[in-house]
Amino acid sequence: MQQISSVNNKTVKDLAKLKRKKYREESGLYVIEGFHLCEEAIKANKNYVYLLGTEDALNKAESDYDVDLSANNIILINNAIAHHLSATKNSQDIFMVLKIAQPKEFPFDYGKWVLLDNLADPGNVGTIIRTADAAGFDGVVLSPESVDLYNPKTQRAMQGSQFHINLITHDLSEVITSLKHADIPVYASMLDQSAKKLSEFEPVAQLGLVIGNEAHGVSSTVADLCSEKLYIPIKGKAESFNAAVAAGIMIYHFA
Repeated sequence: MQQISSVNNKTVKDLAKLKRKKYREESGLYVIEGFHLCEEAIKANKNYVYLLGTEDALNKAESDYDVDLSANNIILINNAIAHHLSATKNSQDIFMVLKIAQPKEFPFDYGKWVLLDNLADPGNVGTIIRTADAAGFDGVVLSPESVDLYNPKTQRAMQGSQFHINLITHDLSEVITSLKHADIPVYASMLDQSAKKLSEFEPVAQLGLVIGNEAHGVSSTVADLCSEKLYIPIKGKAESFNAAVAAGIMIYHFA
């Protein structure tokens, strides 16, 4: 075990920078925080670069998750450093540093996929990924313009689902074209005169389900490539659904 006691330590400074996308991309590293996410990573046999925590936090990791505290990649930190590294108001004083291992190319392993077209809210993206995981979908594809998958808020919202299903950032036009060439339908969720009610669609074994940007919906370029457009009827006076809520309804319809 290593020990660091100053927030001015170079390692601490470098890890604090990982809250920003620029430094995550430059280093190829990202940080998860909290016992639940660290536990999910350990259960998924992720090889972490560092596990940092206060004395109480590391002792809990040892007793609950069989972490070997004698390992050189275990770092004992104090409360001041934990506060400095934390991206939350109430830190649990434990952090894991992982390598970004996202595939560069869509694997085209067909099944059920959610395709996110320029989603901007990290909470929505994380919640949709978590819902897709719960519903047994095979994966989620994020357009390059969508929020960063390794944003701390996105990581927290996923609640460990990032370790359970396939996640990739890729051009949606290429993904949709590949799915359709394999005779797999791709449905775009959008309010459009040509859209059909969700209830008119039967669950299928394989599909792509496109969810659009919170403010602007599915882009015209992506929508034109899709097999069909669908919508969820609104019975009350609300103008629209939250993107994550709408995605959840549709995901479970097709689960």
